[in-house]
Amino acid sequence: MAALVSPQTFEACKQAAGIAGANLSIPLPLPLSVCRCRPTFRRIIRNQSTEQFSGIPYVYALLNCLICAWYGCPFISYDNLLVTTVNSVGAVFQLTYIIIYITHAEKNQKFKMSGLLLAVFGLFAVIAIGSLLVTDLELRYLIIGFLSCATFISMFASPLSVMNVVIQTRSVEFMPFYLSLCTFLMSTSFLLYGIFNFDPFIYVPNGIGTILGIAQLALYFYYNNQSKQETREPLIESIA
Repeated sequence: MAALVSPQTFEACKQAAGIAGANLSIPLPLPLSVCRCRPTFRRIIRNQSTEQFSGIPYVYALLNCLICAWYGCPFISYDNLLVTTVNSVGAVFQLTYIIIYITHAEKNQKFKMSGLLLAVFGLFAVIAIGSLLVTDLELRYLIIGFLSCATFISMFASPLSVMNVVIQTRSVEFMPFYLSLCTFLMSTSFLLYGIFNFDPFIYVPNGIGTILGIAQLALYFYYNNQSKQETREPLIESIA
């Protein structure tokens, strides 16, 4: 691809794609998270109880953000500071949700979630320190790259579960259009950024995210016309 355009144009396209992805990711973690998590945490705060909601997805998302942020560091991969910036912001938001959850959880859940949170930071410390002990830079890049890619891909279990709920209920109540659209645009931007940067650990997972984004939008437009009524309470266990 680089041979078809000048190096300057190629670099400009890469930076444009990266900046677009960052602009969609950094200002929007709060709106995106609010779209997805607001009913859950509004209910938790209102009732002063976590009820049957699960905090594990947020702990796992925090681990994913930390690993991806580490992957973007200059001593791991080349020219990926945007990835570090975006995932660092994401980690802050996930940590905020976890703190809210722990604050309103029952005693046994507080200990469980606090233990999981410490385990995440401990595991990340092991990964970070262990990778720095690998003197072969190419091997270090591959190890962290595969880890970040694996955790990123596994995060798609969440949108898949939501899509399953939409199909089962024939309602788009639990899959907001704004969230689906931003997921598609953000994944597409970083897909292009990864392609321009020749980085499979970025364009492969975001390519999958783009496909899922298209599928979510298709489901939204299909079932939005068929949805006749909506419930007001958030789905407790399926998308907690």
